[in-house]
This record gives sequence, structure tokens and C-alpha cells, in this order.
Amino acid sequence: MRYEMMLPYQVRRAIDENWPVVLPLGVLEYHGEHMALGMDTLVVVKVVELLERETNIVILPPFYYGAASYAVEPPEGNGSIQVGQNALAAFGADLFRSLLRVGFRNIHFIIHHQSENFAVGMPTDLSFKSAARQVIFQYLEETRGEGWWGSTAMADYYQKQAYGDDPFNWIKGHPLFDAEMVKSYPFDHAGMGETSLMLALCPEAVDIDRLDQGRWYTRTAAQASRELGQRGVELILSHLRGCIAE
Repeated sequence: MRYEMMLPYQVRRAIDENWPVVLPLGVLEYHGEHMALGMDTLVVVKVVELLERETNIVILPPFYYGAASYAVEPPEGNGSIQVGQNALAAFGADLFRSLLRVGFRNIHFIIHHQSENFAVGMPTDLSFKSAARQVIFQYLEETRGEGWWGSTAMADYYQKQAYGDDPFNWIKGHPLFDAEMVKSYPFDHAGMGETSLMLALCPEAVDIDRLDQGRWYTRTAAQASRELGQRGVELILSHLRGCIAE
């Protein structure tokens, strides 16, 4: 269910039933001459739409304005948009605080951009991870008071963790591909792997006739196929089902 289309009674139902609330998070970045700038975000949006057909989830409007960086190509004439970490962290904090105040306790952000380094962290995901942690601490102190964790009411904190009842799990971040999946699907930038995903999920975002094989990172895109992309989609769906069901 799209958040912007929900009526208040639907919001209350989603809160009461603890529906996952999902933020597709990404960037606008040069992906060769043959592919749309929004690839990193579009792939998340399209997969989450498939997930919505299977289960009750709330889909937040996607956030495209992450830290793309200019590591791939300069922005002039190429389209990449860079927003710095400080601005992202401030936005993430306000967004997460608002969602907690609405009443949601099962919030997830999903990112593809630079997620091969998700365990260590890269600018966009680190900004949102940090914002989530800070906001949870602040919200708990505001609503439960200082010393909330040390109170007698929290004596079963560690036992509850086994059942997933942990306030620090109210907001989680996930890469679209985890480290295990990268072993079985080509992970790249605008190459065979990403181009295949777009052919399967959003073919209008690809014009393979414009492929420029002069750039090393796009050369393998000539081998892209919808069939390979569909295999990647199935891997992603299996992975996200587990993440959101945790």
C-alpha cells in the first residue's frame, strides 16, 4: 500500500498489525549511455512493488537524492546528483522520528547503491543508519524517560530479544544484494548484472543501442538479458522476504 494514498484508518490498521514500512533509498547517478540515471533506486522500487503483491506492506515515496558521488563520471552533461552526508542524516532523522511518532515500529530502508560495502558502510547508508540509531535513542528517552533501559520494567530485555521485541529493531537497513547473493549473480555498475535487472524490471529504462563499450564498467552490458535479470529478481525477493519477516 502506498503511503501517500493511505487514509487514516488504513494507517491505524497498519500500525495495529505491525505492517513493514519500506523506504526505497537510492541515488541519481550516471549509468552509462544506455541506462537511466535512477537505476539504483528504480530497482528497489520495482522489487518492492512485486513484494507488495505477496504481503501487506506500506511503501513510502522513494528517496532518490542520496550521495551519488562523482567517482564514476563528473556531473556535467552526465546527470549525477550529489547530496552530502550531513543533509542526508538530518533528513533521515526527521523522517524516522515522524514515522515513530505516527506509530510504526517495523521500518525498513532498502538500498542498492554501493551496497557491496554495506557491512562497512558507504555515505548514503551510513547516514540513514546513524540517523536511525540516534532517533531511536532520543525517542525512547523522550517517551520512557532517562534510565528507561535500567528500569525494572526492562528486566526481561534479553529474553525478549529472542522474539524480536527489541526497540533497536524498529528501524532496519538492508542491501538489495547481500554478500552471499553476490557470489551467484554478477554485481556491477551499469554492466551485465544491473542492465539485466533493468531489462527484467523496467525495460523502458534501457536503450542497449546506445551502449558505449569504451567505458570498462559498461562493456559487459552487451551480454545482458531479461532471463538473467529475472534470476536476480528471484534472488532479491527471497532475500527481502527474510529481511522483512525477521
